Amino acid sequence: MTQNANLFSALRAAFPTDLDRVAIETADAEPLYYTWRDLERGTAMLANLLESLALPPGARIAVQTEKSVEALMLYLAVLRAGFVYLPLNTAYQRSEIEYFIGNAEPSVVVCTSKNFGWVSRIAFSAGTAHVFTLDDDRSGSLLQRAALHSDRHTPVPRAADDLAAILYTSGTTGRSKGAMLSHGNLLSNARVLKQYWGWQPGDVLIHALPIFHVHGLFVATHGALLNGSKMIWFSRFDPKAVIARLPEATVFMGVPTLYVRLLHEAALTRAACARMRLFVSGSAPMLVETFEAFRERTGHTILERYGMSETVMLTSNPCDPKDGERRGGTVGPALPGVGVRVVDDAGAPCPAGEIGHIQVRGPNVFQGYWRMPEKTAEEFTADGWFKTGDVGRIDAQGYVTIVGRSKDLIISGGYNVYPAEIEGTLNDLAGVAESAVIGVPHPDFGEAVVAVVVARPGSTPDAAALIDELKSKIANFKVPKRVFVVTELPRNAMGKVQKKLLREQHQGLFGG
Repeated sequence: MTQNANLFSALRAAFPTDLDRVAIETADAEPLYYTWRDLERGTAMLANLLESLALPPGARIAVQTEKSVEALMLYLAVLRAGFVYLPLNTAYQRSEIEYFIGNAEPSVVVCTSKNFGWVSRIAFSAGTAHVFTLDDDRSGSLLQRAALHSDRHTPVPRAADDLAAILYTSGTTGRSKGAMLSHGNLLSNARVLKQYWGWQPGDVLIHALPIFHVHGLFVATHGALLNGSKMIWFSRFDPKAVIARLPEATVFMGVPTLYVRLLHEAALTRAACARMRLFVSGSAPMLVETFEAFRERTGHTILERYGMSETVMLTSNPCDPKDGERRGGTVGPALPGVGVRVVDDAGAPCPAGEIGHIQVRGPNVFQGYWRMPEKTAEEFTADGWFKTGDVGRIDAQGYVTIVGRSKDLIISGGYNVYPAEIEGTLNDLAGVAESAVIGVPHPDFGEAVVAVVVARPGSTPDAAALIDELKSKIANFKVPKRVFVVTELPRNAMGKVQKKLLREQHQGLFGG
């Protein structure tokens, strides 16, 4: 191996010379202050613990815990020790966790103490050797064991194409796919964003996103760490509390839902945002009304960008005015080093402004889907471009606009929801003959999940009871906000359910 491309090593090299400076301050009533030395020592002890377990090469470490600085340290320690990090949404329920653990076969699972009973049963029966607990109050068996280990550790050398993380994305057929991201994928993207977004000495990031997906775990934390920037760390988003801390920060990253909630607060003023340098939005489309309202209220133009679990960031509206303006309703041009093209159904390039299928390539594009070689091959073109499944257009200036999702994806509050998965769960419930799940406009979540259900003959399923039952089976963000019981679903001549018609019927359900 000619060069150590371990992502942790690159992040560690960017730590300030003075390791006793504060790296992370929690936004709790009684704040905790973590120095860069704390990050160095904490990740070393956790990495030494992992190495002491004699795990196989390429071992996966699956983590479903609440957001905490210690959980972030665990992610960094997994990279440091050369293993593969597998973050799991805290909302996932038993059947979902069963699938992920069965599919990924992690050597180590880390969960909250309250979930230890059922998670450990699933993990041990799937062959996982070690299950630890980690809670958001700095307790749990993981930290107890790590405290017994040395606080010195040499990062394990890794090649750029060695696996760093697996992120599960829900499949359109209901089966989730594990997107394999390498050290090179993540580091190349972090370096491009550092330069393109103009990270500066003295920048301070308000971190109010979850750390189980790309936006919060990779884009936000890698950005701050690679710049040696302090983070103000919110365990969960609180609009009033975030606004109160804006005068101490320069960078904020959120999903459109968070910006909608900030705009509901009278305290969001130009004065409150006077020190801020950059507001970034992603993970879901932002309404132009939100974009304009935020600019009018604060004097700041939100920077929208576009990425995926499989690719990290692909495009971004310009940060520096010399690179162009930030345009509402667009996700900006391709990032440096990233290729983005739009093709028609036959695969031929579309002229500027014409709508087609978005395809991408670059050093940030993933290695493929975990243990799904056929699916991986399907998702790439013969000339090596990844088919995003999104539909959009590129104008003459290179700005990309996403107009729809060919895979029927719903994005609610920044989370991806695939109708087929919910339909499969709904159809198994008593009294349900079939169902159709759609996304409709919602003023807070962008899109809300709505289900239309046909009852079995002789049954009269109750909508509220169906929602309650779903809550015990799938993550809460996937549970429909409303369920309608009907006698039949609208179909075309081929018998295909006309979801477009259903969306039109329920368009104004939430006043969107």
